[in-house]
Amino acid sequence: MGAQWKQKGREAAANAKGRVMSKLAKEIMVAAKGGPDPAMNPRLRMAVDAARKASMTKDTLERAIKKGAGLTDEPMQFDTVTYEGFAPHQVGVIVECLTENRNRTSSNIRVLFRKGQLGGAGSVSWDFSRLGAVEATPPEGGADPEEAAIECGAQDLEAGDDGATVFFTEPTDLDVVGKALGERKWSIASSKLIWKAKNPVTLDDDAKRAEVEAFLEAIDDDDDVQAIYVALA
Repeated sequence: MGAQWKQKGREAAANAKGRVMSKLAKEIMVAAKGGPDPAMNPRLRMAVDAARKASMTKDTLERAIKKGAGLTDEPMQFDTVTYEGFAPHQVGVIVECLTENRNRTSSNIRVLFRKGQLGGAGSVSWDFSRLGAVEATPPEGGADPEEAAIECGAQDLEAGDDGATVFFTEPTDLDVVGKALGERKWSIASSKLIWKAKNPVTLDDDAKRAEVEAFLEAIDDDDDVQAIYVALA
């Protein structure tokens, strides 16, 4: 959990799925500002891959790309804003937002952090590493993850969900490592830049852990929040 926090069962509910699609569309629009061709725009390629895996319709996907690339008459101006602070029990949290209204987002985040502590720039991120993360499953017949990491240029790895492996890279190597894994028939589930906690906190008390989870769920429900990274083991 020291990388990106995921709300359990979020995709199961229809309203939650709508929030996921909205956030994916935002990421596509922002990425498309760097060019509408995924083959020439690594960030857009990663966003498109994530949207397809979430079953975004072709029309919605193409509309988001065109809007972000300025190929329609619809105005689009999202800013990336990052907030740092602490969840209850001094658990470090980094919140990444995409917003067209910084004042609204800032006000919402301040309210959401009332049960924790909102900090300034650098108050938490010093204890996180900025990394690329490629989550992939091995080809049919299996493969050695450690060998794949060495061959593809990953810096580290850890076990993911359902037999997957998460390969960690330098931020600039994310696209290269993802392509190398794909060439070796690994199935890429996600490829993105993350914040990974250096010293995640362990909470053995169920009540305290539930309090932190409730805090994170409330933040994740905000439409402007794109990703939450938490220093929780």
